[in-house]
Amino acid sequence: MPAYTHEVTVTWGESDPFGLVYYPNILAWFNDAEHELYQQIGHPVDQMIRDDRAAFVMGDVHFRFMGPAACGDRVACTLQLKEIRSRTLLWSCRAAHAQTGRAIAEGESTRIYARLSEGGSLTSIEIPDGLRAAISRLLP
Repeated sequence: MPAYTHEVTVTWGESDPFGLVYYPNILAWFNDAEHELYQQIGHPVDQMIRDDRAAFVMGDVHFRFMGPAACGDRVACTLQLKEIRSRTLLWSCRAAHAQTGRAIAEGESTRIYARLSEGGSLTSIEIPDGLRAAISRLLP
């Protein structure tokens, strides 16, 4: 599985009347895709939290809007793992119309594996070996 694709349907309010997708919704699409990916590889987010009191959090994101998507459109959100480090993942992300392949947005996302401390702060930690092995299968 060198890349993972998750389809979403654009809902009312995710874009304006001309199909300009609101930036936070693009982030949400890829966040949902990533959560589904972890489920598919046997490491759902709720399990990460239960087992390690940790999960992947946003570190850095850069997305470019490339074309419209209107209410009811099906969007294929594809994640390609570019790099895995001891505590972080770097994803290449692309959103495109599911039927035509026409680009909607693309960019990169860095995720940090972090634990929530008792005081409420986040601390990056090493990605556990089993999770690392499952994610590494996504490398091209």
